[in-house]
Amino acid sequence: MINVKIFQFNPLQQNTYLMYNEDRDCIVVDPGCYTDKEREQLRGFIEAKQLKPIMLINTHCHLDHVFGNRFVHETYGLELHIHEGEQQVLEMAPTSGLMWNLPFDNYSGPIHFLDENSHLTLGDETIKVLFTPGHSPASISFYAAKSGFVMAGDVLFRESVGRTDLPGGSPAILVKSILEKLYCLPDETIVYSGHGIPTTIGHEKVHNPFVSA
Repeated sequence: MINVKIFQFNPLQQNTYLMYNEDRDCIVVDPGCYTDKEREQLRGFIEAKQLKPIMLINTHCHLDHVFGNRFVHETYGLELHIHEGEQQVLEMAPTSGLMWNLPFDNYSGPIHFLDENSHLTLGDETIKVLFTPGHSPASISFYAAKSGFVMAGDVLFRESVGRTDLPGGSPAILVKSILEKLYCLPDETIVYSGHGIPTTIGHEKVHNPFVSA
């Protein structure tokens, strides 16, 4: 089974995730750590649990999800994995940071591309990549069937959905992504979102006012 650790980082209260298993292998998802204190909090947990970071991934590349990419790369030697359609968003993130009065040093290392034919491996578990655009041009979600959860970035929240008024966003595409990629998962699937508390697919199909099943 995959364990999930949640950190809430930066002024936008973004959820950073660590996925790790009994062998202590660890995947870092959307590191949003902005301050030195937040970076030390992430590093401290990894050290306390004696985890071995093996992969760095972004669900999408809006600034609050990429603040810590450079730190994770420099600290653990991990290279970034994103969908190719998010590369331009990543490149624009520092400009967005200045607009939000949140300047930062962007990741500048090698980039590896994931798509819906990709999968991740953590121990004996396979994590499927789902293409779920709409909030951003090429957001991806990560579905761990055996452990019963999906990391959906800012696509789906508890009784809400991601905003679609940013460049590359589309309300129609977002709804399509949720209906065709997320609501088809088992009802008991836990949804770990980019902000807020976890929910389940079954709860959202009944109670989400934006996209009902």
